[in-house]
Amino acid sequence: MNFYILTLFPEMVEAGLSASIVGRAAKKGCIRIETVNIRDFSLDRHKKVDDYPYGGGAGMVMQAQPIYDAWRFVKEKAGAVARTVYLTPQGRTFTQAEAKTLADGENLILLCGHYEGVDERVIDEIVTDQISIGDFVLTGGELPAMVLVDAIARMVPGVLSNETSADSETFEDGLLEYPQYSRPATWMGRDVPEILLSGDHASVDRWRHEQSLQRTMARRPDLLARAKLSAEDRSFLGLPQEEPHA
Repeated sequence: MNFYILTLFPEMVEAGLSASIVGRAAKKGCIRIETVNIRDFSLDRHKKVDDYPYGGGAGMVMQAQPIYDAWRFVKEKAGAVARTVYLTPQGRTFTQAEAKTLADGENLILLCGHYEGVDERVIDEIVTDQISIGDFVLTGGELPAMVLVDAIARMVPGVLSNETSADSETFEDGLLEYPQYSRPATWMGRDVPEILLSGDHASVDRWRHEQSLQRTMARRPDLLARAKLSAEDRSFLGLPQEEPHA
């Protein structure tokens, strides 16, 4: 999968995505990450990419022309239809399900805004999706872009060393992940739950599922409304059983 990141600060993105799992995946060729400096496409001799907003107001707005030309360069290079995501707090909230959907494509263009935002006309012209990583404001779209790349890349075959690990993580089944433990069996007077030392895989799986249910109920009860809960799950949590459909 190819990620193209349109940004004013390519060094920030490159530094953040060159390490750990994503960095190793790029070196292996499982994914490709290319940063494109929007400033390189400015027609201004000083490489200016922003100007005052029409109608007045504080701050500056990124101009349409350099963004559009950078996007057109990437589109021609990709040689295939690519979804273009604008990272903005006005977009829909990014979720694990969204990461899976975006991972199905071959090419993804991520547009990082700055200053007071981006000229609305270029958004209308090139953007297919507007995505937010939360209800807060950052200085630019670079950090959200890195979040998307990290989350989406994990869905690409070969990126994770253990291909089954993504299937049991938080949000994969609508629940929070169960607690994890490693050696030693006793640390600071705290013992690993005995069931995990039993070797009984069926019992361990059941315990983990129950822990996920309890943790979700305690920390994110809002997720339970969307989770696929069995009658046994609902009974375990003390929830009323669903009415059968007519």
